Amino acid sequence: MACPPPYSPSLFRKGDNASGASVVAIDNKIEQAMDLVKNHLMYAVREEVEILKEQIRELVEKNSQLERENTLLKTLASPEQLEQFQSRLSPEEPAPESPEGSEAPGDSSV
Repeated sequence: MACPPPYSPSLFRKGDNASGASVVAIDNKIEQAMDLVKNHLMYAVREEVEILKEQIRELVEKNSQLERENTLLKTLASPEQLEQFQSRLSPEEPAPESPEGSEAPGDSSV
């Protein structure tokens, strides 16, 4: 998807007589150079935004899949298995009061 950014070849020509170059011509060259930089940056930012949007879509999809899997595993696990798992959790994560159904649906803490 890498296309060369647009540029003005006249920006790089040395056809102007240095002794007779006017301030207006210099200002025009500066403006052209600034436009070139702006166009290049905008192109790069748009490309990066598209990449990040795709990564977000993939992560949201993966998160949903893992939440469904987590819910299924909780449903299939026996109360003893859930209690055993909760006892192995790190101390930072609070254990639920009851091993069955105390968490809200969609909670992915397991």
